[in-house]
Amino acid sequence: MSFLLRILALGYLTFFCFGCSTPKIAGFKPKKVFTSDELIITQISAHTYIHTSYKQTNDFGNVPCNGLIVIEGNEVLVFDTPTQDHSAEILIQWIHEKLNSQIKAVIPTHFHDDCLGGLKAFHQHQIPSYANTKTIELARQQKSEVPQHSFQDSMEVSLGQKRVTATYLGEGHTVDNVVGYFPSENVMFGGCLIKEIDAGKGYLGDANIHSWSKTVEKVKAYFPDVKMVVPGHGDYGNQTLLDYTIQLFKTTK
Repeated sequence: MSFLLRILALGYLTFFCFGCSTPKIAGFKPKKVFTSDELIITQISAHTYIHTSYKQTNDFGNVPCNGLIVIEGNEVLVFDTPTQDHSAEILIQWIHEKLNSQIKAVIPTHFHDDCLGGLKAFHQHQIPSYANTKTIELARQQKSEVPQHSFQDSMEVSLGQKRVTATYLGEGHTVDNVVGYFPSENVMFGGCLIKEIDAGKGYLGDANIHSWSKTVEKVKAYFPDVKMVVPGHGDYGNQTLLDYTIQLFKTTK
């Protein structure tokens, strides 16, 4: 191959790699595995799925809201509930029937109803819930369904031979927002602390906009090996979502 052809080939590969907006793990091709008017479930790796439900808002319209499902063996952990009990019921039934698995725990990542709006359905199925102590306090104050068990800074849940973590690293979208992480596949659920690429700042009614950027910097340093990042709203991606969120709030006065 001539020098010119090698340069052209390298340029093509560089363009191709940087043009990929959706990361893949070990060649896994993402696919929608369930679709209804209320709920969409998308498999993004061998052991993780995004569940997406909807919340009607005055300022932003009908907003898609993400959560994460992690499965190992026949055990499942869910980050964030669907926005309503009925869509949560659909999710629970799908996990039981299609994944042939039991839900070991559900972890709302902050106190807004796009994270725990369907929590009552999980409790009715005797599924234990865990949340940051601040999340429990705030859920109680707003008279929402309250998570049953608390943790301070972090917790770890075993799924088969694997583990999943939830970690609080500071204020941002809310004072209580935590991030979930599945080290086996380096998949992070950033929740509403993390923004999709080109997103605006969104709802700031309970935010600490001055700490937001610093908190995400801590997240990036704490999870240096993350390959896939799922935000609370919008498309998932790689570490560029962390960088984008850091820059988005760095200029906030």
